Amino acid sequence: MNHLPEYAYMNKIRWIVSLGDKLGSLGALVSAMGCAMCFPAIASLGGALGLGFLGQWEWTFINTLLPAFAWLVLVLQALGWFAHRQWHRTLLGMLGPILLLLSLYPLFQYAWSTWVTYAALAMMVAVSVWDLFSPASRRCDDQCAPEGNVS
Repeated sequence: MNHLPEYAYMNKIRWIVSLGDKLGSLGALVSAMGCAMCFPAIASLGGALGLGFLGQWEWTFINTLLPAFAWLVLVLQALGWFAHRQWHRTLLGMLGPILLLLSLYPLFQYAWSTWVTYAALAMMVAVSVWDLFSPASRRCDDQCAPEGNVS
């Protein structure tokens, strides 16, 4: 049987998490750009970029796609912890989607929830850009390092 070594398995997880995180953040951002009634500031940016036609699917974006992308990023960030073991990176990566989901459901009735949504989307994009320019490297202890070498 041909089994992948542990480092190859972790590289696959890291690659999937990295790609999924960026796609999820971009999807959440584009979904918010299609919602002129809920998020006028970001929708005007979307209109300037030629995404004004997305307004006809506003209900689908706000009720289906935006939460779906937030859940995707949340799950992938949690999975990413197994690949890099950096709790601060995982915490920052999970904070954006959690705030986004909170602002869409329990906090939606308050006027300031729009600002929480903007902050959550900005945080999701910022963590994705951070991961693009400074990819996570695995932190481990004596148990995961070969021959006792700790990196």
